[in-house]
Amino acid sequence: MRTTDSPFAGLCRRWRRQRHLSQQALAEAAAISQRHLSWLESGRSQPSRSMVQRLAEALDIPLRERNQLLQAAGFAPLYRESSLDEPLMAAVRSALQRILTHHQPYPALVMDRQWNWVMGNPAAEQLLKLAGVDAELASLNIAEATFREDGLLRYIRNREIALPMLAHRLRSEAEASGNTAAMAQVENLSRQARAWGAAETADTAPLLPVLPLELDFEGLQLSLFTVLSTFGTPQDVTTDELRIESFYPANQATADFFEGL
Repeated sequence: MRTTDSPFAGLCRRWRRQRHLSQQALAEAAAISQRHLSWLESGRSQPSRSMVQRLAEALDIPLRERNQLLQAAGFAPLYRESSLDEPLMAAVRSALQRILTHHQPYPALVMDRQWNWVMGNPAAEQLLKLAGVDAELASLNIAEATFREDGLLRYIRNREIALPMLAHRLRSEAEASGNTAAMAQVENLSRQARAWGAAETADTAPLLPVLPLELDFEGLQLSLFTVLSTFGTPQDVTTDELRIESFYPANQATADFFEGL
């Protein structure tokens, strides 16, 4: 029976349900008894700092939200959030720049968890210029620039297929992060994607290994697919939330275009 619903108890229940886990499944993942978890979720028992960390690990909670979970249980945050300009982040910043430079002549960019532009290489800036995206890069949101009719959307030839898949990817990322602002943003973008409908493909049509983004810039036709990369062992909120999106040509004509820039 629930007694006092502490801030930690409410957050723990919300994350467990968001991960679609039963109490038994989470208890097994965290190597604790279901009864202990039940008491934690009801507020009858207060967690230790190590227990909060164990549950956060079992729930695969991002570092920013782990700090919130720790604070809800009465503990100080564990993970700092550093600016990429800080001396402490010099190695991270250098690694990102190496990746972007090495990926030339093809586009590559770095985003935060709400798909805001962080940095990119000249080829990525050129791709945005082709789409008429002339906003200040420091305030550019890649997801919104892609789904806006006055942005990249009007140049996407296969948007009936590509947009629902892009929206699904964004929704999955937002749900995994637990970021309510990102989830609200995705729902708005998803409504725009649904307005275009989903393409019907014959059952006999062969599936490509990756879905390319087919673009047509007033006769200049480009076909690109992307690879997403993250830091493998983040210990800072900033590095935990960064995403590197690298674009690769899906055909020789697209490769020739970027290599000729």
